[in-house]
Amino acid sequence: MPDFLILLAASEEGYAAPAAFGIQDYQWVSLAMLVLIGVFLWKKVPGVVTGGLDKKIDEIKQQLDEAKSLRAEAEKLRDEYAAKIASAEQDAEKMVEGAQREADAILEKAQADSEAMVARRKRMAEDKIAAAEREAIAGVKAKAVEAAASASRDLISERHTSAADAKLADEVISSL
Repeated sequence: MPDFLILLAASEEGYAAPAAFGIQDYQWVSLAMLVLIGVFLWKKVPGVVTGGLDKKIDEIKQQLDEAKSLRAEAEKLRDEYAAKIASAEQDAEKMVEGAQREADAILEKAQADSEAMVARRKRMAEDKIAAAEREAIAGVKAKAVEAAASASRDLISERHTSAADAKLADEVISSL
């Protein structure tokens, strides 16, 4: 049989637990607890424990205060960056609008320049056509004069004899 059962059986049969100095075992435990509590109080263990707890509480408060200040700083930075982002977006919109206006102005100028160039080239082409017409007309006139002179020579040489020539000479002289 196990020991604790033997003790339990012995106490039921009238077995008395051992005692020292007339004090029972449970009283020894109580006395030891009182001495231990007395030593704790004499060495100020509760003060040390509460002091340690107070230090820990102070450290936690400092950490919380630091966390609050860090959070406030982070919120401030977030707001600052949000403002910078908004400003950058506005600047980007302004730049896009400016670029659009410049592109429109360049397009309008290019269109006006191309229209002016087309008109200038049209005028140059018309001038070239007019010059070619004048040259062609002058060429045709020159050919016509040449043909008329040649035809006149041929006619004069055919129909004009020396008698007619003498008669013409006499008429010129008499008119002078």
